Amino acid sequence: MGLTIKQIRQNTTRARHLMQRTRAQGFAVGAFNIDNQETLIAVARAAQKMDSPVLVEVSDGEVKAMGLENVRDMVDNYKDEYGVEMFLNLDHSPSVEASKKAIDAGYEFIHIDISQANHDASDEEIIAKTREVVEYARFTGALVESEPHYFGGSSNVHDEAIDYDEIRKTFSTPEGARAFVEATGIDTFAAAIGNLHGKYPVPKELDLELLQRIREAIGCQISLHGGSGTPAHYFEEAARIGVSKININSDMRYVFRKTLEKVLADNLDEYAIVKLMPEVYKAVQEVVEEKIQSFGSAGKAVL
Repeated sequence: MGLTIKQIRQNTTRARHLMQRTRAQGFAVGAFNIDNQETLIAVARAAQKMDSPVLVEVSDGEVKAMGLENVRDMVDNYKDEYGVEMFLNLDHSPSVEASKKAIDAGYEFIHIDISQANHDASDEEIIAKTREVVEYARFTGALVESEPHYFGGSSNVHDEAIDYDEIRKTFSTPEGARAFVEATGIDTFAAAIGNLHGKYPVPKELDLELLQRIREAIGCQISLHGGSGTPAHYFEEAARIGVSKININSDMRYVFRKTLEKVLADNLDEYAIVKLMPEVYKAVQEVVEEKIQSFGSAGKAVL
């Protein structure tokens, strides 16, 4: 059942208060991608156990699989069932139209990512389309996130090492961040400082000195995408510097897949898959709890 405009605006107001708390209290909130209901259960249970605010997020593939409105309803249902502070983010929205649909559905956070959808998009196109979403979001109060650059990697498990000489070419700059924020009016800037999508055979390394300079250059929130496979001390320091949101996907997908493979192999005669899933989402829940601890958001929920 859809939310009323009053309910949507109440939710986005709470979401904005959460972002203010991250800055004032020096923690980051985890934004956890879900592929299915089991993953959502894992995130909700972790949030409840750790007394932490969380963002649940879906990108274009998950929206097509589960449905934009269906995800909204599921998040609201589990938010009420578990009594947690939980918000919904459209991650890497490929178009203005998709972003507007999510805003209409009551998503509190919108990530419009023109550069990811079209690597050849011009600076002018990226700015114009991002600003269009910012303007549209004012009706509900949804927070809009974006970036002027293509993010490397993919939300998968990679065999290759990280080529930081290439990755550094896509790093954000303080000057570029300031110019983009001023041109678009976004609420959250997605910084590139060594974070990249996917899980790699070596740990990721974040340029925290660059992050500090970006933080000093802009007044809005900062997010980090591609948080999987990053040592915890980077998250702790990033939150202290002033990162408000950190995205996690591949670490959750990896443990989901590996645990499911084990459970299936151990239960060859069981065909009621629903009976096998608790062990799977328990493993995912443990990953989410670990990230929450690293982000410093444990005990920070406000209901």
